[in-house]
Amino acid sequence: MPDTDHQPQKSPPPPPEFNNHNHPFKFLLQTPKVVIIFAMVAISCLLLYNSFPSVPFRVHYSPFATIKHQPNSNKVDELKSILKRASTSSKTIIITTINDAWAEPNSMFDLFLESFKIGNETQRFIQHLVVVALDQKAYTRCLKLHPHCYNLSTHGVDFSEEAYFMAPDYLKMMWRRIDFLRTVLDLGYNFVFTDADIMWFRDPFPHFHKDGDFQIACDYFRGNSVDLNNLPNGGFTYVKSNTKTTKFYKFWFDSRLTYPGLHDQDVFNKIKFDPFIRHNKLQIRFLDTTFFGGFCEPSRDFDKVCTMHANCCVGLENKVHDVRIMLQDWRKYTKLLGNQSVMVRSVSWTIPQSC
Repeated sequence: MPDTDHQPQKSPPPPPEFNNHNHPFKFLLQTPKVVIIFAMVAISCLLLYNSFPSVPFRVHYSPFATIKHQPNSNKVDELKSILKRASTSSKTIIITTINDAWAEPNSMFDLFLESFKIGNETQRFIQHLVVVALDQKAYTRCLKLHPHCYNLSTHGVDFSEEAYFMAPDYLKMMWRRIDFLRTVLDLGYNFVFTDADIMWFRDPFPHFHKDGDFQIACDYFRGNSVDLNNLPNGGFTYVKSNTKTTKFYKFWFDSRLTYPGLHDQDVFNKIKFDPFIRHNKLQIRFLDTTFFGGFCEPSRDFDKVCTMHANCCVGLENKVHDVRIMLQDWRKYTKLLGNQSVMVRSVSWTIPQSC
């Protein structure tokens, strides 16, 4: 929120007419009672004016502000408790978001969890995963499958249905996610945010840049991690909690008003060139699709791939279909690893198909 603290105000100088000896109201200065009354009214008005808090023109959204019958402090305390339980020793967590459509049995959330179980030493990351449910049904299903679930459902807003790309509900969901992640940074936690249509096959942490504050995957990677012309994808980010990133997430969220009708990824593509980034000394790094691939630009090397994203694909049904095939491709690869007579490098993705 914009700073509402007021700077101490100096007493205003006497109006110029009070210094004009030829002014028709000169007689007021010679009437003590009138002067006293006038001064008391002026002081009262000044005190009354200062008693009203300033109201910013830009309303800052809080993910806790619209939750009915549950005080903000309770929600924050609940979130703190979940983050603490899921955190690594370095205060790092993994976060994903789901709604009812994605949390249905045999849908995306099940496939997402399965990838951790069949990946190469990725099972250990499940204990550090916080699943943010955007509606009550998704929260109920999450509790049946996972220990760290947080209910971010909002009274009066229904995020349970499939949100089609760029539809109003989709935009609301994306911006809510950005502001929630800002809250996590404010609480002092680093995070890896991952869409639930991203499959985890290897430990991604060795491939993050040590000097990066904000690191983001790409639909298309141009070969240079600092090149702002890379085409990023906001579905996978690694962010360190510090003053630079918390300021950036607030700037990012507020920029939705500067670029109305755009989702978070398109707005990021606008603001990544903004002087704010340079002045704030935020270190942005773009992640190589060799390790962080997707349907747009698949990782070609099964021996290096860490994550694969069902990006460049519209429709939940299409995503689920192709992600299942992706997991089958990975199982085929891991099975061949034990067969020394087979060239593992000959394995390739058979997706996308429906996407």
